[in-house]
Amino acid sequence: MSESDSQQQIAVVLPDGSELEVDADATVEDCAYEIGPGLGRDTVAGKLDGELVAKEEPVYDGVELEIVTDQSDEYLRVMRHSAAHCLAQAVERHYDDVDLAIGPPTDEGFYYDFDNLDVDEEDLAELEAEMEAIIEEDYDIEREVVSIDEAEERLADEPYKLELLSEFAEEDETVTFYSQGEWEDLCAGPHVDSTGEIGAVKLLEIAGAYWRGDEDNTMQTRIYGTAFEDESDLEDFLERKQEAEKRDHRRIGNEMDLFSIQDVTGPGLPLYHPAGKTVLKELEDFVETLNKEAGYDYVETPHVFKTDLWHQSGHYENYQDDMFIFDVGDDEFGLKPMNCPGHAAIFQDHSWSYRDLPIRYAENGKVYRKEQRGELSGLSRVWAFTIDDGHLFIRPDQIKREVEEIMDMITDVLETFDLEYEMALATRPEKSVGSDEIWERAEDQLESVLEAHGHEYEIEEGDGAFYGPKIDFAFEDAIGRSWDGPTVQLDFNMPERFDLNYVGEDNEEHRPVMIHRALYGSYERFFMMLIEHYEGRFPLWLAPEQVRVLPISDDNLGYAHRVANEFDDFRVEVDGRDSTLERKIRAAHDDRVPYQIIVGDNEEADGTISVRDRFEDQEYDVEIDEFRSHLEAERDEQRTEPDFLQ
Repeated sequence: MSESDSQQQIAVVLPDGSELEVDADATVEDCAYEIGPGLGRDTVAGKLDGELVAKEEPVYDGVELEIVTDQSDEYLRVMRHSAAHCLAQAVERHYDDVDLAIGPPTDEGFYYDFDNLDVDEEDLAELEAEMEAIIEEDYDIEREVVSIDEAEERLADEPYKLELLSEFAEEDETVTFYSQGEWEDLCAGPHVDSTGEIGAVKLLEIAGAYWRGDEDNTMQTRIYGTAFEDESDLEDFLERKQEAEKRDHRRIGNEMDLFSIQDVTGPGLPLYHPAGKTVLKELEDFVETLNKEAGYDYVETPHVFKTDLWHQSGHYENYQDDMFIFDVGDDEFGLKPMNCPGHAAIFQDHSWSYRDLPIRYAENGKVYRKEQRGELSGLSRVWAFTIDDGHLFIRPDQIKREVEEIMDMITDVLETFDLEYEMALATRPEKSVGSDEIWERAEDQLESVLEAHGHEYEIEEGDGAFYGPKIDFAFEDAIGRSWDGPTVQLDFNMPERFDLNYVGEDNEEHRPVMIHRALYGSYERFFMMLIEHYEGRFPLWLAPEQVRVLPISDDNLGYAHRVANEFDDFRVEVDGRDSTLERKIRAAHDDRVPYQIIVGDNEEADGTISVRDRFEDQEYDVEIDEFRSHLEAERDEQRTEPDFLQ
């Protein structure tokens, strides 16, 4: 090969680590054909350094390339993006003067945002039928590269698209359009080759959404939908969705009187009612037991600090947009978005020897983050939430042992709730503080712990905290949904920022390492997950009301109260209403009370009880001491299912 020829070649890196030499102007699809004609024909899209792109996208020297076909995990996302375009095309066929906004794929489907669209749930069936007609027409989906000037002409009547175009124009001289039949859209792609390749579609709901997620912008109409390769997968999804709706924590929270979020008190600010606080208190006590066994000391920090602290910690520059900030006189204050700077300040207030370390602080600390109102949802996304926070200040030689102990604590928590979980190592994000050397050292330390214990884990590139890498735990609930939860984070940066020190064995000052950890993540999200995981049927130790005594008649009311007194170590209520036994049983079942004790003339005469559980199994002539012993064993062993009557 001559020198001039070699200058026209570049090398791309394939998933197996091998290199493929291609022409300098090659596209993703060209590379696929170089690998093999069959792969070239099957190519739908590509991934360049992990970013999903159109198959027509040029590659570049040294890029990591992955070819996407209809067998790839990403294929469903590509197809759903095309389904979003079908939705927009259907809307414009049925409604005049609609302004298009954006229409991306999501993990569960897709959506498209519109302005000047008057539509309600009853209209979705008609739009869905129009989408199916577009799919049946099997229009070619064609990609076209145009200049910025030409794009402006095409989008003259689309204000939101023009706003997007103005941002593209700052970096690129051209943009891409995708067309299908009579319809086209400004879009980077990728898409399938034709509308006929889109499988089964379903429109799900209508919601409001602010343009660009900013509540100062126009409220638009968002239509959610989903798409799958076949009807069977769609039906499975709809069944899971129906089950999820049945378990919705907002509905169950209202039925069980656990919490409320009221307009008069503010969005994203949950109020916990007595029943809800009872569950939270049990969760707090459980973690407190683990913390005490592991040698943590409890501390408390205020809800608000001067922003001087947030500048010192680095939160101001990285979290300012998500903080509630206000002035008091000449000083600026902020509600705390995290507890760690307060704990660092406590550590800084003392002199420490290497013999004192590790120092372990714990706090159920309330924090505040200014989420966009459109993103708030029950307890899953709130403005105010509580972290079961822990921060450790340790010597470098203690990292392995302390991280291992924290991971043991986390697995104790997850196994107590019988949750399946996965681990991931989250590495340095683009927005971060600290040197490359510090980050490499921190990531290596966490990875060595995972490797030493043979844990299976994924690498989540760029998902670390701004101050350090972390090990994240994700767990599955009863219907297979994945939730982010506990975390352990290594931090070499905050000790530098706060000039934290301890005196070593050599009588010199040394810098401690800081570990951030949470066993639940946040109480709000973990509580939300538990409500939905158990469908409100909490295990006995968590249940707000554990036993309800049901007298058959008013004549048995006195005995019912005497029986209740025999269970004063439990949360017991007596249903003394003037109602039939059947209605009392139904009410206790609807309130998801684990056990009902039924007492009538026979039980009172014999000094016994009848016991009914939430699965509607019943046993008669039960000795009070026998049932109390069972309750104590079930509560203390923290079982997830009662078995007294099984």
